[in-house]
Amino acid sequence: MGAAVTESPTVASDRVLVELSLEGLALDGLDPSDIAPTTSALLDALATVGAVVIRTFLSRHHGRLICLVEGGDTHGVTQCLGTAGIVPTSVWRCTELDPEPPGLFASQSASRPPQSAPRQGAAALDAVIIGAGLSGICALERLNRMGLRARVYEGGSEVGGVWHWNRYPGARVDSEIHTYGFSFSDALLRDWEWQELFPTQPDIARYLRHVVDRFGLRRHLRLGTPVLAATFDEAEALWRIETGTGERVTARYLIAATGTLSVPQLPDYPGMSDFSGESFHTARWPAGVELGGKRVGVIGTGASGVQVIQTIAPDVAHLTVFQRTPTYCIPQRNRPLTDADRREIRRDWTRILATCRESYGGFIHTFDPRSGLAVSAAEREAKFEELWQKAGFAFWFGNFADLMMSFEVNEHACDFLRRKILARVHDPETARRLLPSHPFGTKRVPLENGYYETYNRGNVALVDLRETPIEWITPGGIRTSRDEHPLDVIVYATGFDAGTGSLSRIDIRGAGGLSLAEKWQAGPKTFLGLLVGGFPNLFIVNGPHNAAALCNAGRCIEQNVDWIVRCIEWMRRQGATRVVPTPVAEEEWTRHVLDVADASVLAAMRDSWFFGANTPGKPRVVTIYAAGAREYRQHCEAVANAGFAGLELS
Repeated sequence: MGAAVTESPTVASDRVLVELSLEGLALDGLDPSDIAPTTSALLDALATVGAVVIRTFLSRHHGRLICLVEGGDTHGVTQCLGTAGIVPTSVWRCTELDPEPPGLFASQSASRPPQSAPRQGAAALDAVIIGAGLSGICALERLNRMGLRARVYEGGSEVGGVWHWNRYPGARVDSEIHTYGFSFSDALLRDWEWQELFPTQPDIARYLRHVVDRFGLRRHLRLGTPVLAATFDEAEALWRIETGTGERVTARYLIAATGTLSVPQLPDYPGMSDFSGESFHTARWPAGVELGGKRVGVIGTGASGVQVIQTIAPDVAHLTVFQRTPTYCIPQRNRPLTDADRREIRRDWTRILATCRESYGGFIHTFDPRSGLAVSAAEREAKFEELWQKAGFAFWFGNFADLMMSFEVNEHACDFLRRKILARVHDPETARRLLPSHPFGTKRVPLENGYYETYNRGNVALVDLRETPIEWITPGGIRTSRDEHPLDVIVYATGFDAGTGSLSRIDIRGAGGLSLAEKWQAGPKTFLGLLVGGFPNLFIVNGPHNAAALCNAGRCIEQNVDWIVRCIEWMRRQGATRVVPTPVAEEEWTRHVLDVADASVLAAMRDSWFFGANTPGKPRVVTIYAAGAREYRQHCEAVANAGFAGLELS
């Protein structure tokens, strides 16, 4: 949903590289000598800005055609190609190219020159970033702007992170989109036009691809290349990284942008491999799945499950929802964005960012400073109703200030929400099963669009697994303790190995060969959720002990990355080659994280991924920072302003 680039920084005329997908040009089976005739449209378009193609590279293996263009700048070339209906994968100046040619230049006829081994103590790269989601893209852009040699390794075939992998029907962002996207470029704000307040997965994936190409970042990416291991070389103060494609590289800094919710968590029901139909996790939704006319079972009613259920119900022959724990869902109230909306967002951009910065969760919603007990019952009810009618997380993060600290205030909110559920679901027994009993906000709150009304449909049935647990996945469906449910498709909306899972699955070894998985065996220990004792120069974006789980991801990611970049700049000014938190600093922060959770209503509900409860064998230890994004930012700023107190340099 991006508009054509309308403004761009002035770029001096230079040689420019244009990368195009062979699929878009229909060049399959083409002989390299026949490139020019088949790209006449490209040549004609370039001629309109006085540019000519002086050399071409054809990579069949990577599905790319690269044209070296002379006589135009990146902005002019991009505009003229767009006018001709040609959408390049990326456009960049030759002077900006990596000293190491990217892998897309390799071909069967022209092998890549061998890499010379770096001198002792010198890294081939300044930084390796693991993951190409929002965190990885943000980190790459900032490091690139610093002039550092950074490279992103990503296991997926395209950028996007959660927005690449979570392609299930109904996947949407739960932040108002103008508060979620990147804020590092006013030009990007002008370039891109969102069409909905809460866009879908395809729209956000397109946006992230646009960002990567708009800022010339794609050449620093290695897609389809998962990081398997990273070992800190204590003698050289470097990280040695190994990938799934056999590539090995060294870097001074290792930045883990692996995501809070990126490792799918499957249950261990007997017979899962015997099911004769289709089955898959929501975060690994296969292409081309057709659900129309089929009997579908969905296990799980968290955020992903809610979105899938409400979206597919009208299309399937029958939908059986297997609910493990009911949760509070609040209306998303999505709507199209108008031209007037977009003008208002651009006009108020600075104020919007300032509001997000000062709010509890990095959203545009801010808590009412009053206590929920300081008002009358009628005023409290009116406040709840007002928030209920608003979009997004207003009911969560715009509520009374003590919503998450006072069990009494929280119970008033819970009672309001339960009454809403009872009013929307026609069958009293079904409504009863949908009523949560835990405090509001102690599980991630899904936003819904007609979720509860879905259970009024004649083709939808709810199975409460607390009453009738699953005993077996049979070849023909799911057997509970009471019934056999015949199914054609099983969807596992069973969540993720949250917080630590994406990091523990990589063999990350720090000083003395200690693995991160071993270090965190009894629960994560960190300093600010950004660094880990014994793992020099390892930085984590939106990891455990961070405000990320209760935060608008885009805003918290940029805060994390800005702090990491500031720390690296400080290191370089000091001439240091390594940084690591002191044991005391790590212990104090970890204890603070636990104390904050224990002082809130979170302490009453440890059966959630906030505490690792959905992952077998994982300790029930809080992985999130519950005091909120504003207080977290203030802690980070205090550390930096005190000369990065708590960190050791060498």
